[in-house]
Amino acid sequence: MLDADDCVTLMETLRRAYPDARQPATKGGRDPFRSVVSCMLSAQSLDRNTAAASKALFALARTPEGILALPDVEIAAAIRPCGLYNVKTRNLKRMCRFLLDEYDGHVPTDRDGLMSLPGVGRKCVDIVMAFTFGEAVVAVDTHVHRVCNRMGLASGKTEAQTAASLEARIPEPFRRDGHLILLTHGKRICRARAPRCDDCAAAPLCEAVAGARS
Repeated sequence: MLDADDCVTLMETLRRAYPDARQPATKGGRDPFRSVVSCMLSAQSLDRNTAAASKALFALARTPEGILALPDVEIAAAIRPCGLYNVKTRNLKRMCRFLLDEYDGHVPTDRDGLMSLPGVGRKCVDIVMAFTFGEAVVAVDTHVHRVCNRMGLASGKTEAQTAASLEARIPEPFRRDGHLILLTHGKRICRARAPRCDDCAAAPLCEAVAGARS
């Protein structure tokens, strides 16, 4: 992996390359419950499908009590666009029941509390912490996971492992906008298929590029 100085240089280079990187619309807005639900629906789903599923579900219910009152078949029909709708329906109800039993229906604001919610994983927790509660956390999705492992910024076989590695290695000045920088780079240049290495501003630092040339 890159050493500490190269990590700083890489992130500085990418920040300069994407001055237009903007925080995306938060999943579910600033309401913590809607954010958690939307993140749960986003698993293995395209953004546009998650948005459609979230809109349909929140048109029916916007609270833990409201979702628990809905029949499973009605929830599944609403969230069908995001896929895995039967599994997600069960997880949503488990999460809502847990929220009511353990937190009086309020979404916890700390990492341990969020991680305790049924059906909620590390990526969802980091997204809610960063974009709903404003914490300096770099959420690792499929794009950030790919970029970090390719370039040598962090390592991990899973997104959760990469997130743990990145948390210990990302330079402090990039903890707030690091997700947006790496996400933008992953979508525009460091793509899953046919990465545009010749157009990459940080190519001289990239371990994947160095490996291909050796």
